[in-house]
Amino acid sequence: MSKRIALVLGSGGARGYAHIGVIEELEARGYEIACIAGCSMGAVVGGIYAAGKLNDYRDWTQSLDYLDVLRLLDVSFRLGAIRGEKVFGKIREMIGEINIEDLSIPFTAVATDLTNQQEVWFQEGCLHQAMRASAAIPSLFTPVIQGNRMLVDGSLLNPLPIIPVVSSHCDLIIAVNLNSTNQLHYELPVIERPPALKSRIDALMSSLGSRLPNFKWKSASDDELLLLEDQSQLQAAEAINPWQQHARNSGDKAAPKSASGSRVADLSGPASLLELINQSFEVMQTSLAQYKIAGYPPDILINVPKRACRFFEFYKAPELIMLGRQIASDTLDRYERGDQ
Repeated sequence: MSKRIALVLGSGGARGYAHIGVIEELEARGYEIACIAGCSMGAVVGGIYAAGKLNDYRDWTQSLDYLDVLRLLDVSFRLGAIRGEKVFGKIREMIGEINIEDLSIPFTAVATDLTNQQEVWFQEGCLHQAMRASAAIPSLFTPVIQGNRMLVDGSLLNPLPIIPVVSSHCDLIIAVNLNSTNQLHYELPVIERPPALKSRIDALMSSLGSRLPNFKWKSASDDELLLLEDQSQLQAAEAINPWQQHARNSGDKAAPKSASGSRVADLSGPASLLELINQSFEVMQTSLAQYKIAGYPPDILINVPKRACRFFEFYKAPELIMLGRQIASDTLDRYERGDQ
């Protein structure tokens, strides 16, 4: 007989793709996910799963390379670097117009109301808007304005929302913490990718050139990401795209490797003001998550190491999904043997 579980999916930027791998491993072992609570990327993955569209979302994210992610950036100059309309518009296409109360399982998305300085639980109403509000990462995505409330990422107050599922009457509560600092033996799997095609880079340059005034571009080689004539435009691009500088200066090919040959994230320091803000934000999330775990310990805690990848590396879905499944498998093995 399968065990009914309440699944808690935490925040953590691009590391949220690991949630997909965790869900795949749970289902492969026969666990029944009876309800979900999520924050930020946890709310996105959890909401899409509850809507029955996780396979579509996984296939889409795994198809994205570095240039695809750049194409999804819709620059904003108000209250956030990115409007998020392209990303969440794609998600809206996948899930359609559906309310939370109409999902097949109970779902809670956690956001933060800056106006009233309080946590907000979305347990009814538009699923898309709930996920968008929960994932409105400060400084990256613009907030969601709802009446007199300004809603941003729920991880400001609750990066691992265990409390919403405590009364769910499930057999187990399983929480996935994306901000673990004590799992150093896990490294991001290596997945070889073909180099970016010259034609795709040139097409991107042409597209950008048609939208931005005084934007000049040259024919790009396979190793060149952006060639901007104006230095101020280059700095602006790096401000809204913090991983761009790392990809151009070092890239995955130059990423440090462990003794086993696996690449690990180079977290030596922020490359931009935006990344500095988000690294500070992650420090806060890590501390808050520890308090939530101590206050309401889940039956099973799946820890994904914070050093697995940078907060912004949304083009690494295949690696992170694989990592999430590996960590979930090891954790569930220990639980099923009675080791925890």
